[in-house]
Amino acid sequence: MVLVLALGDLHVPHRAADLPPKFKSMLVPGKIQHIICTGNLCIKEIHDYLKTICPDLHIVRGEFDEDARYPENKTLTIGQFKLGLCHGHQVIPWGDLDSLAMLQRQLGVDILVTGHTHQFTAYKHEGGVVINPGSATGAYSSINQDVNPSFVLMDIDGFRAVVYVYELIDGEVKVDKIEFKKPPTTSSGP
Repeated sequence: MVLVLALGDLHVPHRAADLPPKFKSMLVPGKIQHIICTGNLCIKEIHDYLKTICPDLHIVRGEFDEDARYPENKTLTIGQFKLGLCHGHQVIPWGDLDSLAMLQRQLGVDILVTGHTHQFTAYKHEGGVVINPGSATGAYSSINQDVNPSFVLMDIDGFRAVVYVYELIDGEVKVDKIEFKKPPTTSSGP
């Protein structure tokens, strides 16, 4: 079992002061093996904070990030899954499933994690999964002013990924679960 935290679009300090205290109390060091971030951290202090939760941190650049060293997109393999990471402002129309599926195919990934819309979404699509963890701080976006803070925790175990979405609604953390099973790859001999 490998736990992967997926979050993004924090926009600290421009659109939000910090992560909600209820989220901060849940995100403790030593529990999570990987963090993938869809960008728009905006300041180095958020990067440093995430490193205290887990040193294995993968970030892509959002359009408001100060650190230009973050790549536009990134792929990594965790367990049996190949994950792709992209902020999402480059995908037009924003949040469009067909456009995201095209990026997923281009990157050759089982799970694509993107942001930019600040709204949690998860779709099983074309044999893979497309996830937007939303905005971890509840920062507003150009397309949505009323945003519930959210993040995703993926439990990857063999060919199974269980996606838990944590969303702060009316001061309470609500959790939903989506399960995805990747068919085992069979190799054919000569």
